[in-house]
Amino acid sequence: MTLSYDQAVPLLLDAGARLDARGWVAATGGNLSHRLVDGSVAITVSGRHKGDLVADDIMRVDMAGAALDGKKPSAETPLHTGLYRLRPDVNAILHSHPRSSVLFGLAREGEGAVTLTGYEFLKVFPGVYTHEASVTLAVFPNTQNMSALQRQVDAWFAANPQAPAVYLVRGHGLTVGAATVDGARYTTEAIEELLAYELGRGRLQWAP
Repeated sequence: MTLSYDQAVPLLLDAGARLDARGWVAATGGNLSHRLVDGSVAITVSGRHKGDLVADDIMRVDMAGAALDGKKPSAETPLHTGLYRLRPDVNAILHSHPRSSVLFGLAREGEGAVTLTGYEFLKVFPGVYTHEASVTLAVFPNTQNMSALQRQVDAWFAANPQAPAVYLVRGHGLTVGAATVDGARYTTEAIEELLAYELGRGRLQWAP
C-alpha cells in the first residue's frame, strides 16, 4: 500500500541500515524509495551512505523524477519513477550492489536475461509455490545514460508483464520492486542467495 512521507521515512532508514549491515550498499552506493499516497515518491538523496541515513536524507520527487523540496536526487531516480509508472503493484524499490548480483551479471556477458529454476528460494516471488517453477530476470548492460536504460526496462516489462519487478544491470547492481519495503528486502536477499548458488554451480561445472 502507499504511505505518507512520514510513514515511509523510518522504513527506508531501516532498509538502508539492514542493507549496509550485509555490505550491499558500500560507500554511497544504492538508492531506496517508496511510492507516496499523494502520487510523489520518497527517495534517498544523492551521495549519502545508506548505513548512516537520517530523516533529512529522504527527499520527495514527482513521477518525472524532479525534486519537490530543493534537495538533490540520485542520477538513478528516473529508474525508480519509471518502475513505479510501469508497475502499479510496486510501492517500494531497493537498488543495491550485492556482490553475487554484480559478479553474476559480469559472468553472463551478452545475455539479456537469466532463468532460475529448481531452487526453494524461488517461492519468495509472488505466485510461485514450488521449486519446480522458473523465474526469468532481465539483465541490462551498464550505462550512465539513465534515459536509455529506462527505455530498455520499459520494453522488457512491456514484453514480459508477468515477470517480477526485478532486474540486474551488468557490473552495477540489482533493482527490486515490491508491494512493501520488507517485500523488496526479502526479495533482494533471496536473489542474492540464488545468484550465489548459480555462481557456485558454474564453478563446479554442474550440468544444468
